Amino acid sequence: MFIAHPQRAPRASARRKFALAAFSLTLALVASLFLTPSAVHAAHPSTSSLVGPKSYYLALGDSLAFGYQPNFDFSHSYPAQWYSSNLSKHHVKSYTNYGCNGETSATFVNGGCPYSYLLHTYYSGSQLNAAVKFIKAHPGAVSPVSLDIGANDLLPDINSSTCAVSSTWATDLANLDSRLTGTILPQLTAALTVNGKRTGDLVMMNYYDPYQNICPTSLSYVQTLNQHLASDAAQFSVPVSDVFTAFGGATTPNPNICTDTWMCSSSQNIHATTTGYGVIANTFGATTGY
Repeated sequence: MFIAHPQRAPRASARRKFALAAFSLTLALVASLFLTPSAVHAAHPSTSSLVGPKSYYLALGDSLAFGYQPNFDFSHSYPAQWYSSNLSKHHVKSYTNYGCNGETSATFVNGGCPYSYLLHTYYSGSQLNAAVKFIKAHPGAVSPVSLDIGANDLLPDINSSTCAVSSTWATDLANLDSRLTGTILPQLTAALTVNGKRTGDLVMMNYYDPYQNICPTSLSYVQTLNQHLASDAAQFSVPVSDVFTAFGGATTPNPNICTDTWMCSSSQNIHATTTGYGVIANTFGATTGY
């Protein structure tokens, strides 16, 4: 889900392994939500205002949506688990996952995801353009649409060795806000609106902090990221699933980091485990009420 600084990968299996290893960096900002009650309320509209599941489920985002794991198990992403354990039982007949490892808000809008050759469902161009086309191809029949985006915009600002944060953090966060509120959320919500009525549910998530046990100072930055995600989403009546709290919240040391991520394994990888992806899936289910 988070930014990696991917380089062009070598060919064949070596290329694949290199690319996937670099994804560890992608999740660096996996984050959090530590909001005031009023902010939480704004970010979580009443489930009575949601449309509910329809025929098609569309998953969008970064390496978390893709479901990256360092053991090369890519079949237990949170969208896959949400679909198989829940949505398929609510008459959702089709599941499409456009998640791309290393996706930033900039590449989401403009294209150029560094690992676009490794997708569950192929598309050309930007993920946003592909998503809008998919929704418009099935008018009134796509719900939910899940989205995780933003961590990869901030990852280069975090030094996990020294726990220092770059002075460019504020600028990068402002750019993320601008893309979310100026392009991503307007286009997705517009695509889901038919004859002036929202016909499908767009649901975002916030991020857990995989570094909170080794860099406790990262928590405040992750919480700030999540506050911005919640504020941006609230402007478009988009609920935000509180993955940060589901992964153990701000308690440090946080034992959930060892079970829900690969941080305590030999790979020290920031991505979720199959268990962690299941936690995220359940959090989406709790947020939507279906």
